[in-house]
Amino acid sequence: MVGGPAFLAGNSIGCVAIMQAAVDHPDFVLGVAAINCSLRLLHERKRGKLPWYRRFGADIAQIILKNKAIGAFFFQQIAKPQTVRKILLQAYRRSEAVTEELVEIILKPARDQGAIEVFLAFTGYSGGPLPEDLLPILPCRAILLWGSEDPWEPLALGQELARFPTVKQFIPLAGLGHCPQDEAPEIVNPILLDFLQAQSSSSNQTAGH
Repeated sequence: MVGGPAFLAGNSIGCVAIMQAAVDHPDFVLGVAAINCSLRLLHERKRGKLPWYRRFGADIAQIILKNKAIGAFFFQQIAKPQTVRKILLQAYRRSEAVTEELVEIILKPARDQGAIEVFLAFTGYSGGPLPEDLLPILPCRAILLWGSEDPWEPLALGQELARFPTVKQFIPLAGLGHCPQDEAPEIVNPILLDFLQAQSSSSNQTAGH
């Protein structure tokens, strides 16, 4: 899209996607910015560490949702403005960021043909790479930003990812939730720009030598 190597930024499960993209296509990726990276706590390799009731509940839910009729009904209940707003208000700590425009942006893909199939495939997927699998083999530097009040991806667990040498910085964002880039762009964007400029300068110096 940009006609050359680029920095990739992602949020939640998107962080895993951009890390995988960097590993698969190292010549295309200059750096990675991961915002409240999904820890994939329901991954098949992590479920053994969960309390039995959470592990059991996740297994049962995946089995039930594999039924196409039940899965389609469940999706239809979720893909409603009032439900999306309720979920967002759980994830966001700045409720004023949950606007009608945001709800509509999220709902728009749900109206696409095949959206139900994509949703069910996602909810039933518990394999694949974890961030701790990808960070050690990342071919570029990464910066991790984390809303401290994320109810889904705990900050304490996220901080464990900072131990990998490829992570240049781990920055907690006080008082923000799962999507800091939406809740407080005035905080997140300058951090990302500083990272891009620092990495670009470093790359230019390396190329000069």
